[in-house]
Amino acid sequence: MARGAVWHPVATVGGVARLGRAERSSLPDRAFADVDSNGRRRLPIHDAAHVRNALARFGRVTFEDDLARERARRRLLNAAKRFRIVPVGFIAGQLQSERALTPLSAVPGALPAGFVTMLMTDVEGSTTIVQRVGALFPALIDELCTLLRSCVVTAGGHEVEARADEFFAAFEAPRMAVDAAIAMQRSVRHHNWPGAVDLRVRIGIHSGYPTSTATNYVGVDVNTTARICSLGHGGQIIVSSNTREAVKASAPGGVRFVALGSHQLRGVATPVALFQVGAKGLPVRFAPLRAR
Repeated sequence: MARGAVWHPVATVGGVARLGRAERSSLPDRAFADVDSNGRRRLPIHDAAHVRNALARFGRVTFEDDLARERARRRLLNAAKRFRIVPVGFIAGQLQSERALTPLSAVPGALPAGFVTMLMTDVEGSTTIVQRVGALFPALIDELCTLLRSCVVTAGGHEVEARADEFFAAFEAPRMAVDAAIAMQRSVRHHNWPGAVDLRVRIGIHSGYPTSTATNYVGVDVNTTARICSLGHGGQIIVSSNTREAVKASAPGGVRFVALGSHQLRGVATPVALFQVGAKGLPVRFAPLRAR
């Protein structure tokens, strides 16, 4: 510092430099998550640091109405997507307050948008089961879909599609998906299946920013979920590091995440760290993950 110069400390909020008046005024409205009817602009989201700060502060902001809150939430999640930020703790915290106002699960056909946790299942050894039970197989799959669907609804999730022996669901919060997966494995394990078969499903879970269509999702995050599911074994739940990180702030009691290392998934550019979910009543030991 030059002799005679005066140093002025920079005010910070949560470790983020506070925007000066000139810098704030130079930003467009789209650089803020909330712009009220009087033009007051709050929760700047123009860079990664401020997005993280806005995620942490969102629950302490009083909005003009529910519509303003939802608009700000979506802007914030879109900004998090742009900077590839996993909103740890944010989704679960917001659901607790927002679900009491307008639960998304009460809107027919509505699927979560923004940061979404996707869960996929398929039946292990389905060809062998078909050969064993023959004409009973359709009834078996119907029973399985009913069971899986019940677990999804109970956890607050949304069925995306059920096709053959595969099932796809989406959740607003990672914890919901983990809760649903655990309930699925426990229910499948103790159900009396047609033909007395030992039916087992593998479950893969991944959190990301899929592209929404009218009734489904597309994009690399959907493909990642499918690849993760295909690696597992019947009775096993595998989650990505995104899900593991995002569920930290609201991890269900008694649930463990066992590191399985990083894996290069087919069609996915970078390796993905994977974890096995452990909980009471679930198998613990499995063979190494299947070939990719």
